[in-house]
Amino acid sequence: MVIRNMKTSDWEEVSRIYLEGIATGFATFETQSPTYEHWDNAHSRKCRLIAETDGEIMGWAALSPVSSRCVYGGVGEVSIYISDKSRGKGVGKLLMQHLIDESERAGFWTLQSGIFPENTASIKLHEKMGFRYIGKRERVGKIHGVWKDNLLFEKRSCNVGVD
Repeated sequence: MVIRNMKTSDWEEVSRIYLEGIATGFATFETQSPTYEHWDNAHSRKCRLIAETDGEIMGWAALSPVSSRCVYGGVGEVSIYISDKSRGKGVGKLLMQHLIDESERAGFWTLQSGIFPENTASIKLHEKMGFRYIGKRERVGKIHGVWKDNLLFEKRSCNVGVD
């Protein structure tokens, strides 16, 4: 398995994997995949990664800015999605480690994630990778008419923003 930078030409597969995550009902509040242009504008230009084996995309990870305010310029929101057939094979762990490393090279000092309580695989991954549980936002949003809680996790860099 190789981890590489995402290319625009990867979008069709990235979108397909995102739709698989949407179909679970506990990966995102989104109900459809955006256009590439919308997705591109919403995510940092750096830290867009693909996990690939023999030309097949197994998963992807990217960061979104948490705010347009400059004081939060080093804080990124994690998106990580693994294809249905690639789950449970260590793809998430490898992608997350590369995302953490890339984020530090890009100057991010904090990574954060909002995770639905039902998404136990994502919770375990974040805990395994050194994210700490911050708290729960109760009934923060609705999906398909149902209020959902969101668990907040963060990882502070030991290398960036320590001075």
